[in-house]
Amino acid sequence: MRPLRILLWHVHGSWTGSFVAGPHHYLLPVLPGGGPWGRGRCGRDWPATAHEVPAAELAGTDVDVVVLQRPEEAALAEGWLGRRPGVDVPAVYVEHNAPPEHAVRSRHPVAGWPGVPLVHVTHFNELMWDCGDAPTTTVPHGIADPGPLWTGELDRAVALINEPVRRGRVTGSDLLPRFGAAVPVDLFGIGTDGVTAADLGRPAEADVRGLGDVAQSGLHPRMARRRLYLHTARWTSLGLSLLEAMALGMPVVAPATTEAAVAVPPAAGVVGTSVRDLVEGARRLATDRGRAAAAGAAARAHVLEHFGLARFLHRWDAVLDAVVAGRAVPPVEPARTATEFPAEPARTTAEPPAGPEPTAAGSRPA
Repeated sequence: MRPLRILLWHVHGSWTGSFVAGPHHYLLPVLPGGGPWGRGRCGRDWPATAHEVPAAELAGTDVDVVVLQRPEEAALAEGWLGRRPGVDVPAVYVEHNAPPEHAVRSRHPVAGWPGVPLVHVTHFNELMWDCGDAPTTTVPHGIADPGPLWTGELDRAVALINEPVRRGRVTGSDLLPRFGAAVPVDLFGIGTDGVTAADLGRPAEADVRGLGDVAQSGLHPRMARRRLYLHTARWTSLGLSLLEAMALGMPVVAPATTEAAVAVPPAAGVVGTSVRDLVEGARRLATDRGRAAAAGAAARAHVLEHFGLARFLHRWDAVLDAVVAGRAVPPVEPARTATEFPAEPARTTAEPPAGPEPTAAGSRPA
């Protein structure tokens, strides 16, 4: 496959960082004021093949395919390129989120767009969105291996949540005080400076401390010193921070909601829908370092197999190659490997005993 020139916006930094690690040239629009439609690289340490391009220069720039991530980007791309995505230039739409409201009534905005296939980042999201007749597939997340940094020397839990006070129910940050009553919880993310249990829920005196937003390079070592990772989201897409924690070798405690229900194997920690069970599982991991180490090793092995960067980029190359060539996007790969399905019961070669001959529909045996 030849290297492509791909126009995309910097929307989600972690996902974009993985995407631009591929073999192509990535064109990131830049506006004088930056903002959501023109932030470019935003200072990220990405490969040199991730190019910042002033929006005013895009009309004269060769583009092989447009990767859309928000509905408004289609009109921006048409205005800046002078070509309509999906009609005049190949395009694909990446949906990062679960439906915002009721899944049964959530019609995806791309469902009526001509020539634009839809790529979900989790199987759960593909299941829940009503995508109409739009061609769909799923390319699960992929992350670079941060290395087995976990030491677990601090018998504390860590959670990564942006704006936990405003997004309490969605992110499950209202549950943190219940965990904090059993295991001290350290909270990182945007809008966490000085946050305590009293800001999130009850019990207000629980040990929850907000430590602010930390760059990824400094965050991973700090996460790895904590005994376990808490993923409390009720209704969000699968967080890359969860996968990164698992790759560090951290055991995980998570509600069995959205994609986390299948992304975290039982051996990697505790997954369930009973908050009492989750809190008790967190307490046991915090007080038993050997148990935590074994669960963390299982978590790391699972992530490296299912969410590795090479696999992610290979899947995306297959999608991009199909879109540029005008072919159907590749079908969704199974979420499990063959060895992860329950074993089938042994079959016997003996014939079942002969029974009475079937009777005609509506008739009764004599």
